[in-house]
Amino acid sequence: MPRTPSEPTATAQASGSGSGSGDGGSGSGDGGGKKPKRPKRTGWRRMFPTWRMVLGTVVLGAMVIIGLLFLGYSMVQIPAANALATKQATVYLYADGSQLARDGEINRENVGLAQISKGAQHAILAAEDRDFYTESAVDPKAMLRAGWNTALGKGKQSGSTITQQYVKNYYLAQEQTVSRKAKEFFISIKLDREKSKNEILEGYLNTSYFGRNAYGIQAAAQAYYGRDAIDLDPARAAYLAALVNAPSEYDVVAHPENKGAALGRWNYVLDGMVSKGWLTQAERTGIKFPMPKEQTVSTGMSGQRGYLVEAVKDYLVGHDILTKDQLATGGYRITTTIQKPKQDAFVKAVDDQLIAKLDKKNRKADTYVRAGGASIDPKTGKIVAMYGGIDYVQQYTNGATRGDFQVGSTFKPFVFTSAVQNASSTQDGQRITPNTYYDGTNKRAVQGWTGGAYAPENEDQRSYGKITIRKATDLSVNSVYAQMAADVTGAKVKETAIDLGVPADTPDLYPSPSIALGTATASVLEMTEAYATLANHGRHGTYTIIEKISKDNVPVDLPGRQTKQAVSREAADTTTSVLKSVVEGGTATAAQAAGRPAAGKTGTAEEDTAAWFAGYTPDLATVVSVMGQDPVTARHKPLYGALGVARMNGGGPPTEIWAQYTRDALRGKPAAGFDLELQAGADVVAPSTLPSTSPGTDAGQDNAGATGTPSQGTTPADGGQDNAGTTGTPTQGTTPADPTTTGGAATTDGTTGGPATDGGATGGGQPGGQPGGGGDATGGGADPGTTGLPGGFVAPQTTNRRQ
Repeated sequence: MPRTPSEPTATAQASGSGSGSGDGGSGSGDGGGKKPKRPKRTGWRRMFPTWRMVLGTVVLGAMVIIGLLFLGYSMVQIPAANALATKQATVYLYADGSQLARDGEINRENVGLAQISKGAQHAILAAEDRDFYTESAVDPKAMLRAGWNTALGKGKQSGSTITQQYVKNYYLAQEQTVSRKAKEFFISIKLDREKSKNEILEGYLNTSYFGRNAYGIQAAAQAYYGRDAIDLDPARAAYLAALVNAPSEYDVVAHPENKGAALGRWNYVLDGMVSKGWLTQAERTGIKFPMPKEQTVSTGMSGQRGYLVEAVKDYLVGHDILTKDQLATGGYRITTTIQKPKQDAFVKAVDDQLIAKLDKKNRKADTYVRAGGASIDPKTGKIVAMYGGIDYVQQYTNGATRGDFQVGSTFKPFVFTSAVQNASSTQDGQRITPNTYYDGTNKRAVQGWTGGAYAPENEDQRSYGKITIRKATDLSVNSVYAQMAADVTGAKVKETAIDLGVPADTPDLYPSPSIALGTATASVLEMTEAYATLANHGRHGTYTIIEKISKDNVPVDLPGRQTKQAVSREAADTTTSVLKSVVEGGTATAAQAAGRPAAGKTGTAEEDTAAWFAGYTPDLATVVSVMGQDPVTARHKPLYGALGVARMNGGGPPTEIWAQYTRDALRGKPAAGFDLELQAGADVVAPSTLPSTSPGTDAGQDNAGATGTPSQGTTPADGGQDNAGTTGTPTQGTTPADPTTTGGAATTDGTTGGPATDGGATGGGQPGGQPGGGGDATGGGADPGTTGLPGGFVAPQTTNRRQ
């Protein structure tokens, strides 16, 4: 009979009755569906975690690491470059591209990857990171390996990729800390996503340190091999790449004892290039170690470098091309117009004709001597050479650009140029030409000037009587030129000088008759610009010392050259013809040593504090000044007794320097003649002197109808002078020369003339000269003190001298 669910079984009953407790049976009565409890871990097993614990820890750790990486990646941003990484030197180059100077605290010049040879790129990769182009930004295995090796005492090893090294160099500091390494790690990853491999490699090559104070491969290539990075061959590139590992230790010149280690690293680099296919085994076999050059002690701005660099900076700032702040940041590559052969020739000329003759121990005046010079190509307006002083680190004031010494009689040609330009006439109405006669009497009062009495002294108080402008220029007669300035008017003379290139704000450029004597204090460079305009037939252009500029391979815009006809060609060329006479037989005969046609004018500042020569050929305009300055007080000092001569005249060292420089600078260039278009009648040379009336009896102009006794020893011209023995009929009341000679053909203004070729300077029996002697060469018309007096000396005087 089937049992119902409510009926207990016998077994159940028996079990229930045998349990001895109602609860006892319940412990196992329903336990048939549960797993038995895991036995407890006992003994040594309790010392080790279970696999479940290990797995949990690993998973948890991985989650923490991932979280930290994510947090670090999110928090660390790519910072701005550090100050050291952005500093560069500004490189100044000669016109031919050779290096002139470097300026800046950090010797670095950033270059693009295209300006670094493939050999150099591959050498760096072989040395530092051979898998750079295929690997990620970081290499954890290498980092762990480096850390392990460092721990084992195998030396500090970075384990960093090129990307990480670049980040350290460009964005971070160099300290070895965990925080810096962490930043380096995250920045490298981010940078790898934002920049290309080429950009990172370029940055690395420009920021790595190679020793010898050279940051970046361009500076290193120059420091070790004197060449640009683009010109590095595999051998030299491998050595530079080896240096990155230990810049100081591997410099085989500074540390020859480490040459073995350096060679080992060099071979390692070359072998790596072969293994990567960047260099064939055959090429590798033929490579010999390229010994670097001796380390050059940095001369900074010594010699002429400092003068040239400061002149370039002044030009850039003055012409609003770059600001001082921009120049201070550095990184510019500036090619100047300075031509190294001409620059060297200028320095040598000053050394030979001036510096070598100084005796500072025995002649105090020699300690005052300073010099300045500038040279311009008149056709292009480019400054091709400049002399600033004996050494920038000893005399930092640039003698070529300083504007505190009077220019003396080098200003006189501007007066005559203005006379021709403005078709000016004398007091009695005669057109001013080279053949116009003026009264050269010493201290003769200027006529027609309403600004007050003015009676300038001539050199050594000499009087010359009636004298042509040409001859007055040869002898630099102050009384003639002061009167001419009054005839032209000081305002017009000033205007012409400014048009030629003298700055309008030049100190003491007063529109009075004294302007003719050179009271203005223009600089040597400014006077060179003005004379270059005369040499360029009156056409004035923008003068420059800059050829081109770039920064980070990006060109900087330069203003275009603007030219204009400052004065008529007739005015400029007629002035040139007069200045040629100064060289041929006046105060500047020493300029003939240049060996080519030349024109120029000597000058001397008041109290002999400066002596000048400004001259030009068709190819080159150059001005030289020798100045006196106390090295302690910086006060202007007379040059009496300097170089062992009584006076420092413009016809002495300044002209001698000019001649040697011009000869050497133009060596190999055919001598060109002046192509002149002259004022009517200027091609005919009149007798240089006429009998004059007694001083003060006429207006001082071409009163040729008057006769009188030559004053203070002057004599009429003779057959050896400008008339050269030709005959002619004087007109407009002019009086012919001494009966022993005859005048030349009449000119358009009625003065008498002769052949275009000057037969010789007129000594005229001046004090210290021989009667009828020839100008500067014989002493009669010389710049006083050079020749004509016993021993060539003239006693120092304190009179105004602007010859």
